[in-house]
Amino acid sequence: MKRILLNLIPLLILVLVFSVCAKKEAEIEPEKTMERPLEGKKVVMVIAEKDFKDEELLEPEAVLADQGVIVSIASTTQEMVKGMGGHEVGPDFLITDIKPEEWDAMVFVGGMGASQYWEDSLAHHLAREFLNQGKIVGAICIAPVTLANAGVLEGKKATCWKSEEGKLKAKGAMYTEEDVIRDGKIITASGPPAAKKFGETLVEALKE
Repeated sequence: MKRILLNLIPLLILVLVFSVCAKKEAEIEPEKTMERPLEGKKVVMVIAEKDFKDEELLEPEAVLADQGVIVSIASTTQEMVKGMGGHEVGPDFLITDIKPEEWDAMVFVGGMGASQYWEDSLAHHLAREFLNQGKIVGAICIAPVTLANAGVLEGKKATCWKSEEGKLKAKGAMYTEEDVIRDGKIITASGPPAAKKFGETLVEALKE
């Protein structure tokens, strides 16, 4: 009997090892097969040279990346840029390098510094060209003013940071007080509290 038990010990060890390995494999399998329906989609987020709003970059970026979207950041500099909340980021490339045909969406991030694009002719051209090519254009906080000045909000429902409501109306936008509003390919949001919902709305649009 003792000899039989000794002969069984290696077999029991093998069974135990196999069970542990199988359990670990089962635990990581859901992570491997996690659905990422927007794998391969590309979104460029445009930030100001300084004082972008941290949450308005980071929260939509996280929501998009979680769905498999490739998110890149552009600005008018490639030096480290500091947000209003202290987050620092190094833009991937300059706004002058954005080619609409290479992207599925462009997003203007808000914050005090976003006013630098309000009268920027290149930003206006890009907004119009993205829409002309059937791409998605988004803006949050005070950044929708850039879209208004580009002439793409005329007759469109849009929202923004409350203080800039008049600038949107002056350019023919139908201002709403909703946190996030989508009108066709244009998505606008009111500010930091709406940042996550803004990202989720971008995801919904990209899935179509």
